[in-house]
Amino acid sequence: MGETIIRQIQQLRAMTVNQLRGKYEETFGEPTTARNKDYLWKKIAWRIQELEYGGLSERAKKRAGEIANEYDIRVRPPRGAFREFGRDDQTTVKTGAGLPVTGTLLTREYKGRKIEVEILEDGFRYGGQVFRSLSAVAREVTGTHWNGRLFFGLKEQGK
Repeated sequence: MGETIIRQIQQLRAMTVNQLRGKYEETFGEPTTARNKDYLWKKIAWRIQELEYGGLSERAKKRAGEIANEYDIRVRPPRGAFREFGRDDQTTVKTGAGLPVTGTLLTREYKGRKIEVEILEDGFRYGGQVFRSLSAVAREVTGTHWNGRLFFGLKEQGK
């Protein structure tokens, strides 16, 4: 990587969020609503390198498009997916990134009781009930609001 590119990227790291927003507008030709410093400097750094060295080849772009079309990638389930379970279309289940695979049994000792939660494809089973989130299970167990991932040791405090 060229000296000037490295220097430009190092300068980005030292900028404030407002400075990065200005640099984003200068680099991309349009303003951004983003206010996340890490996101902004990485996005601008990528663009600077793309302009210097070129972006993805047409072959790479075509292959990425093929992969995206090959898989049914969804952020949310399709409308009516949970009707057979007696849920309405607005119900969302908070599973996914950072969780063990479906079928995993999470265990934890709480006030002398052994708590066991099974991760399902569409929620979490505890005490014969299905909950939409680990936080809902933690609330059921403790009677107070908890971050479910923190309660079950899937996330460290402060991270």
